[in-house]
Amino acid sequence: MVALALATSLLWGLADFGGGLLARRVPALTVTVVSQSLAVVVLGVIVVATSAWTEFGWRLWFAVAAGLIGPLVLLCFYRALAQGPMGVVSPLAATAVVVPFTVALLQGERPGGAQYTGLLVAFAGVVLASGPQLRGAPVQRETMLLTLVAALGFGAVLALISASSTTLTGLFLALFVQRLCNVLAGGTALWVAARRGSPTLPPEGARAVTAALPALLFVGLADVAANATYTLATRIGPVTVAAMLASLYPVVTALAACGMLRERLRVVQAAGAGLAMTGTLLLAAG
Repeated sequence: MVALALATSLLWGLADFGGGLLARRVPALTVTVVSQSLAVVVLGVIVVATSAWTEFGWRLWFAVAAGLIGPLVLLCFYRALAQGPMGVVSPLAATAVVVPFTVALLQGERPGGAQYTGLLVAFAGVVLASGPQLRGAPVQRETMLLTLVAALGFGAVLALISASSTTLTGLFLALFVQRLCNVLAGGTALWVAARRGSPTLPPEGARAVTAALPALLFVGLADVAANATYTLATRIGPVTVAAMLASLYPVVTALAACGMLRERLRVVQAAGAGLAMTGTLLLAAG
């Protein structure tokens, strides 16, 4: 379970890093729609090859809900990041783990003492590793509201995907339905944005999007794979532990930026990464 949850954080961290890089050249909504469309194609092949379509049932409504709110949540998150400061928005968004954690507690899960300690240490590490801005201009109320809505939405997606299937093939179908709804909702938003005159392509035009297709495919598949590993982790072990370990993805994003973009980690981020690793060890030991 620990390995799957950590794989989730790795995949999400890399997906966020790749998506962030792409969004510097291509409008964020276009990145979301194209990457998810590519993921839908791959998942559709998997669904047909494994006959996962036979797993159709009422639980797919959870996947539909996750798919419909996903693009809206991303729009809130990107808008909050645009308004800034990012040093406040990013750590607050990482609190999405509170939703599946609370759901698990309400369903009767009770972590041990060492695990509770690990959860607190890891959570503090995630917030610090995101690089919280401790001083500067005050945050606007709208930015705070958008960030909290995004965090709530991200957490809700985690909980909904976990409840959307009971078998591996059912999970393939649920992820396909979720991504298909993502594309439908995101595509509608993209069409509305284009009608209103908002840019949907980079200045270089469609060629830039075509050139970025391999990277967009990676982002889409990494996000899908992360959802799959997270769901499997919640079935093997406690949801409380899996959710916290999966939420370590900001650490991965920060380290990727440090290694590939030569960005320097601030002292608070380095301390956060250390705390996150300590919390991970406590969770694994518990």
